[in-house]
Order: sequence, then structure tokens, then C-alpha cells
Amino acid sequence: MEDISSLIKEAKPLYFARKRRNNMIKSVLATLVVVVGVGSFYPKGQQQVYDYYWNNDLYAISDSSVIEDMGLPTDEYGLLMVG
Repeated sequence: MEDISSLIKEAKPLYFARKRRNNMIKSVLATLVVVVGVGSFYPKGQQQVYDYYWNNDLYAISDSSVIEDMGLPTDEYGLLMVG
């Protein structure tokens, strides 16, 4: 029968190499899960929709005055003329 200490000396580097590899695989998978989880909360197409509406609102506001569209008297800035 072989000596137990020689078997341990032979298996020790293999054990630690396998342990290091498994820990690396676990850390990579955990990182991927976190990145995918955070990425799922990131708004994908919402910004373009908001930009579209925001730009149209600015265009509508700069094109004419809401007060003027209501038929009320306005000054050159589109503000309500008083008195």
C-alpha cells in the first residue's frame, strides 16, 4: 500500500487547481447574473419615445401660443395682454 502522505502531496495541487477553477466559474456566472439583472431594469426604448414627445411639445410651443390659439389678445412674446 502506498504512503498516504505521498498521495496527499500528489493530489494537493490538483485539488487547489480544481477549487480555483470552480471559484472562477462561479464568480463569472455571478457577474453575468448581476449584469443581466441590472440590465433588465434599464429602460430600453423609453428614452426615444420621451424625446419624440418632448421635441414635438417644444415645436408646438415655439410655433404658436396656447393663449393665442384660444383667441385671447397676446403680445409679441405670446403672453396674455393685460389692460
